[in-house]
Amino acid sequence: MSETPSTPSALSIPRILELLPHRYPMLLVDRVVSLDPETGIHAVKAVSFNEDFFQGHFPGRPVMPGVLQIEALAQAAGLLAVEALGLAGTGKLVYFLAIDNAKFRKMVEPGHLLDLKVEFLQRRARICKFKGEASIDGEVTCDVEFTAMIEK
Repeated sequence: MSETPSTPSALSIPRILELLPHRYPMLLVDRVVSLDPETGIHAVKAVSFNEDFFQGHFPGRPVMPGVLQIEALAQAAGLLAVEALGLAGTGKLVYFLAIDNAKFRKMVEPGHLLDLKVEFLQRRARICKFKGEASIDGEVTCDVEFTAMIEK
């Protein structure tokens, strides 16, 4: 059975690496559970004590920085944009333009599986607006709206 572009699909690390320019230590998407260009993306970040940022944030009480939760959501949005807009293989990058209404609701600690859900709010030729939500076991840790630009 052939898969249509609107069929939700999972992505493995090799495919994620094909679509995103990020690499260690900045790659913050470990797996894509589902991606549907019309409805959004559900990805996962497995938060490990081995993450570099835990060395200084905070010694004795490791907490994932909120800005890195937003970065993980932005990387998921980048995957969504690349697939939805047919940018795979073009070498075009997706850049942040604005971050709005960011709220941090719960701490993310080593051992957590961070669910990343992102949907389009607006889609234009080069500018896209997204709504993102990060959660652990159904409890929201961060929600945010952001705007990104596709380079020419």
